[in-house]
Amino acid sequence: MQKYRWDWSRDADAGTPLAVVRAETADHVQIAVRWAAAEAVPIITRGAGTGLSGGSSGRSGALMIALDRMDTIEIDSANQVAVVGPGAINKAVKLAAAEHGLWYPPDPSSYEICSIGGNIATNAGGLCCVKYGVTTDYVLGLDVVLADGSLITLGGKRLKDVAGLSLLKLFVGSEGTLGIVTRAILRLVPAQGERSTLVATFAGVDEAARAVVAIRQLARPSMLEFMDRAVINAVEDFKPMGLDRSVAAMLVVQSDAPSVARTAEIDIVRSCCADALDVFVTDDAEEGEMFAAARRMAFDAVEVRGALLFEDVGVPIPRLPQLLAEVARIAGEHALEIPVVAHAGDGNTHPLIVFDAADPTSKQRARDAFAAIMAAAIALEGTITGEHGVGRAKKAALPDQLGSEVMALSRRVKAAFDPQGLLNPGVMFDESPPDG
Repeated sequence: MQKYRWDWSRDADAGTPLAVVRAETADHVQIAVRWAAAEAVPIITRGAGTGLSGGSSGRSGALMIALDRMDTIEIDSANQVAVVGPGAINKAVKLAAAEHGLWYPPDPSSYEICSIGGNIATNAGGLCCVKYGVTTDYVLGLDVVLADGSLITLGGKRLKDVAGLSLLKLFVGSEGTLGIVTRAILRLVPAQGERSTLVATFAGVDEAARAVVAIRQLARPSMLEFMDRAVINAVEDFKPMGLDRSVAAMLVVQSDAPSVARTAEIDIVRSCCADALDVFVTDDAEEGEMFAAARRMAFDAVEVRGALLFEDVGVPIPRLPQLLAEVARIAGEHALEIPVVAHAGDGNTHPLIVFDAADPTSKQRARDAFAAIMAAAIALEGTITGEHGVGRAKKAALPDQLGSEVMALSRRVKAAFDPQGLLNPGVMFDESPPDG
């Protein structure tokens, strides 16, 4: 059972499951849920285990339902959809779609190992969401097992459907608290075209952040990513990529606009980087992908430096410079290293709080900084999570963002779907039954 205790958040309070059901069909999920409901046993749903908010970590006395074996993928090219199991890996869906000249855009940095079920649970984003949107924009249908073991089907292969309440979207981002997804119908789009890549380096973080604001006022590139000096150096230590270790920040920008429009968009981006130390542009796909790969490996690279608390805060794009300044202030105040990588084009940042897990004082400073960064994001009209989910790690800060009335309404929705409070207890809400 030990390997089912933790997700990537390394939740310190994770318990050992009562048992693990490795479901292969929706029937298996239904049987397990019906038993748990009859015995009042809590249920934790798990996909690939790559979550960063503790949403799929184990709980003592709970039944864990693992969906990794439900990994079927069927491409319907006529309807431009993929019909997939929740255990299907994001990259596998992309590869299957590519065989038909199609593309599944949502692309978390962990796309090679994260599952579609987990992506749906947290409404995952990724590097391309600045232009192409997040998971919910591509979910057309779901099969969901409810807390009593019944199976419902929502949506379908239809691109437009406004019949009834939008229950389909209610499940996307619900983090396993309302039901268990057993099948998803995902919208696909024509394959992405050729891309040009611009890399700009800056002497200061503020200059880079202000360039992001300027770019987004004039353009919507297909990728707009930020790395600070600490992340750049961590990547170079982890896997040398030829990045400039001396700069304070770097932007990686891509345009996939057609033909001459791509050149025009890159020229707009270049004009917004007037304060950059250097601007480099390439139309070579492999060279551009190298910079994207450097960005994707940020988490793994920084994790070598110590234990991590993964932040995932976002703000309106004009507030991005203020948020980055607040993170730097909090790092100094708590005497911690907090490297920052960001999906800068949509204001979603990932401050990575590095601490010594063997030192209780360091661990407490990290927790204090974690809370302070969320409070700073809320104060800037932002959010405590842009794509990783609330999970167990951030539920204490959720009322500060949503307010008491919205929290009460959310609990009523939870109670309507899960009156016993058995589904993912402790995720977003406290562990007592939501109806009291």
